[in-house]
Amino acid sequence: MPIPTEPIGSIPRPLELIEAIRACGDGTDPRLDPLYDAAVRETIEQFEATGSPLITDGEQRKFHNFWTYSVEGLPNTAPDGFRIPFAAGHVRRMPRLLSGPFAYRYYADRYLDQALRYARVPLKQAVISPSALSLMYPEEGIPGYPREMFIEDLLREHVTEVRRCLQKGAQKVQIDFTEGRLAIKVDPSGGLLASFIDLNNLALARFTSEERALLGVHTCPGGDRDSTHSAEVDYADLLPCLFQLNVGNFYIALAGEPDRVRVLKMIRDHLQPEHRVFVGVVAPIDPHVETPEEVRDRVLEAARYIPVARLGTTDDCGFAPFCDDESTTRAIAFAKIRARVQGTALAEQVLGVR
Repeated sequence: MPIPTEPIGSIPRPLELIEAIRACGDGTDPRLDPLYDAAVRETIEQFEATGSPLITDGEQRKFHNFWTYSVEGLPNTAPDGFRIPFAAGHVRRMPRLLSGPFAYRYYADRYLDQALRYARVPLKQAVISPSALSLMYPEEGIPGYPREMFIEDLLREHVTEVRRCLQKGAQKVQIDFTEGRLAIKVDPSGGLLASFIDLNNLALARFTSEERALLGVHTCPGGDRDSTHSAEVDYADLLPCLFQLNVGNFYIALAGEPDRVRVLKMIRDHLQPEHRVFVGVVAPIDPHVETPEEVRDRVLEAARYIPVARLGTTDDCGFAPFCDDESTTRAIAFAKIRARVQGTALAEQVLGVR
């Protein structure tokens, strides 16, 4: 059986689109629609040209970022919510919920609708996790709208979004869980991470086993403007909890780790029989474009610790999760993806599994 290889999601937007969004000041401005459409079409064409057997739309239409696309512009929010500080010194913020009820403004299947018009190969859709959006609820609470009611609304919306994507034909739905590693940084006791795992498992419990086989969870230390938000957090504090998630596929950033073998040993020790692990073999925030041979060697390294039948390859992170990120070019992003695809194929030849 071949080693599956999948992207994480985002691709840098065309500069023309970035500049137009900046000029409009609002990513939902209908004047941007022709530029969004062109960006999606071009991204899919270039994705398919890499030979990737599974692609995304590059998240070209996700307003502002991969984290808050579903709640951008909600009238019952304020912009001064949870802070996400990056090592480069900049800060991203989440919206803060002001009142109930909580509901998504946009479901991710709307992006799938557009991508399906152009794609000739299977599509993957990334969605944000319930735990990430749970950070919108203020610590002091909301009068008349208790946290328990918010959580029920949040779980309903997440499950609705995932099911809509599956019903529209997404071959995989990836749940972005970048806040997992960040949770350890925010709360070194592990309490926040444990609460995130419990919350996400509440959502996963609402899917059938057949549906969960099509779902995956992505973890990374963040990637924005060539910077991370939690790379200093030891994977030893995250991975044992991560593998408690009731899901079939895990996408784990690895290429950018200083000691990949140590992480692979942890994965080996916590991997369950029903799991497949997609290890990162290219690093989006590293300007060096990996060669297919470098990727091959990383896959062979991983195969010494993870059974080949349960191994896959991926990118460490999306290439531009925030819409104003110009630190990586589209050309470099697709070159890295091409190297991942070709390098995985080279490893298959060595392992005799193609």
